[in-house]
Amino acid sequence: MTTGETSPAAPLEPPSEVPLSGPPTLRPRPAGRQPRTPTRRAGVGAVVDCAVYVDGRRQEPVAPEDALHVAEERNGFVWLGLFAPTEDELSAIAERYDLHPLAVEDAVYAHQRPKLERYDDALFMVFKTATYVEHEELTATSEVVDTGEVMVFVGERYVITVRHGEHNPLTELRHRLEEQRDLLCLGSSAVLYAVADLVVDTFVEVAAAVEEDVDELEASVFSPERTDDIGRLYQLKRELMALRRAVSPLEVPLQKLAERPIDVVPDAIRSYFRDVLDHAIRVRDQVNGFDELLTSILQASLARTSMADNEDMRKISAYAGIIAVPTAIAGIYGMNFEHMPELGWRWGYPMVWLIIISACVLLYRGFKRNGWL
Repeated sequence: MTTGETSPAAPLEPPSEVPLSGPPTLRPRPAGRQPRTPTRRAGVGAVVDCAVYVDGRRQEPVAPEDALHVAEERNGFVWLGLFAPTEDELSAIAERYDLHPLAVEDAVYAHQRPKLERYDDALFMVFKTATYVEHEELTATSEVVDTGEVMVFVGERYVITVRHGEHNPLTELRHRLEEQRDLLCLGSSAVLYAVADLVVDTFVEVAAAVEEDVDELEASVFSPERTDDIGRLYQLKRELMALRRAVSPLEVPLQKLAERPIDVVPDAIRSYFRDVLDHAIRVRDQVNGFDELLTSILQASLARTSMADNEDMRKISAYAGIIAVPTAIAGIYGMNFEHMPELGWRWGYPMVWLIIISACVLLYRGFKRNGWL
């Protein structure tokens, strides 16, 4: 993304501050709440990468347990990347980095909504990530949007990223950032910006892919062929809801980062967050527009189905009216009374057939002229 300017937003309340007290241990587990199950391969640790950055340059490899001490000595910061850590793994890291237990609990249990919280001089931000699931044909059971989570702990000398979900890896992002020394020189908040930028850019890509599904459904509903698209429409609305839950709540945290003074976010980085906010608002509006359009398409599909049913009923009623003529005449002459008109007439049988055929033809032409057939 390129840096952009936005009009000043309305004053916002600063991120909530929670005083740090006591050892960084997790609270007792709430009843019925379980940590998110890691999806790592057997034997693979939670630490994906650990590096110390000084003046925007990555330093020589250092062990995770020594990284914070090295960063403080060299006036830099450490970036520790984690993937699906267990409760014990993250608790050990929390003790070393003095992380607040409430934030650690959220990072372990996951399933959080996007938010920004401040604990003393540290920030904790939650992102919902999304990816588009490729499919040959949209069905009533298609999974279109898959979501995950990225949590970011930001302090003056550290940034810790915790990723849940198989998509949106941060390895490539780290490599790109290491090529932008000027950005890394701004400190740990530069990593927070880069993660936010990546997440919102992914939202843009997912929204563009979902738009193709919306266009395909719209074309199918209004095509001359009769199709049953209600199930597919409902499923796409459900999938779109998952994307909206990831995008919409992100606006307020980004506004706080872009507009409010925060210790670990220097003024030079705020314009970057304003640019991310612009893109997030655009995606939010796009997703809301998709939802409204799908609602209109769903209503049109229901109306078209109702019209088709009415048309079928008119055809059935028309043919039933035509068939009623020979049925009535045959029923009358099938009563076997001895004295009935024309029973003894030589041309009685052909005359009955002529009456039946004439009445049916007249009824058919009348129904056809009125659009019932």
